[in-house]
Amino acid sequence: MMAIKEDIICDHEEMVQWRRELHAHPEIAFKEFRTSKFVADYLEKFGIEVHRGMAKTGVIGRLKVGNGNRAIALRADMDALPLEEKNNFDHRSEVSGMMHACGHDGHTTMLLGAAKYLAEKKSFDGTVYFIFQPAEEGEGGGKVMVDEGLFDKFPVENVFGLHNWPGMAVGKFGIAAGPMMAAFDVFDIIITGLGGHGAMPHQTIDPIVASCQLILALQTIASRNIDPLESIVLSVTKINAGDAYNIIPNSVQISGTVRSFKDSVRDKVEPSMLRISKGICEALGATVELDYKRCYPSTINHPEETELAALAAESIVGKENIDRHPKPSMGSEDFAYMLRERPGCYVWLGNGDAADGCMLHNPAYDFNDDILSIGASYWATLVEQILPIEA
Repeated sequence: MMAIKEDIICDHEEMVQWRRELHAHPEIAFKEFRTSKFVADYLEKFGIEVHRGMAKTGVIGRLKVGNGNRAIALRADMDALPLEEKNNFDHRSEVSGMMHACGHDGHTTMLLGAAKYLAEKKSFDGTVYFIFQPAEEGEGGGKVMVDEGLFDKFPVENVFGLHNWPGMAVGKFGIAAGPMMAAFDVFDIIITGLGGHGAMPHQTIDPIVASCQLILALQTIASRNIDPLESIVLSVTKINAGDAYNIIPNSVQISGTVRSFKDSVRDKVEPSMLRISKGICEALGATVELDYKRCYPSTINHPEETELAALAAESIVGKENIDRHPKPSMGSEDFAYMLRERPGCYVWLGNGDAADGCMLHNPAYDFNDDILSIGASYWATLVEQILPIEA
């Protein structure tokens, strides 16, 4: 039986209203103006000190109770995705081409629920910073906050994050030390040949043939250049070339993503890609340019904070409902930047069985309101256990 906090259960319907209001009015990276005002207004209503404008639309709430000098941070992301929603329920997105397809509306709501509870109960001794971060979805809002001095302005000893996880049952947590999410890199390769008539290929240097050979050869990086016991995914996701049936184009652009967990593995990928690309293109008479961008680092949990997170989750759902060895995800998360600045832990909270295969970033996704009280209770319990009131 779950030990959800009674006061948070009483606030459940209010949290559902918040969550659905946020879902109906999604905003994408660095444009979360309505969302950040919604968050800031409620924090102020709860009596929490509010700081606005970090990373353009970020909001930080500061709640100090008692005389303790210790401080921790809890983080939720606020942005939506540039995706057209396919749901038909009453709270579906009212903004064309935008939707909360990753559950950030739920993350924001759970942290607001915990903030309300902690402001009312004052059941801890120290300072809690509630970080509401913009632009997680590929734009690196977490990095911007760190670069703007997040932990200099709001010093904390550790920081914690949470993400809902479709496919994991309600009432379950996934918590582990070490890598939880992969590093995220992107690449663009431009192959330049010599265009010409499709009926006269001998008069051309065909960049499409070169691109086909290169796409297959790039897979040897994972299979032949990286230790088989390490993890890496290299995916070509875009090919742009040609405009007509009878014209061999002058150039081809191929693009994609690379995912890995270790910096030592990540460091090998770009030079391997360049070596393979140059070799194949030179052999076929073409030239090549590689533009490789490192995006998010891997999300790596610290051991001590992982144990603190697990203890808090166990207090809510029981030890039997904590998966201490979840398989890391090749998805990425810019909470990684915060974990590189301060020790902390990022956990997964079960969002249910993902009916009809509806996973994150799916146009039919919706956050499961049944877990709002679980997540808010987890946050509140984590604060009370790390910052206890001394008897």
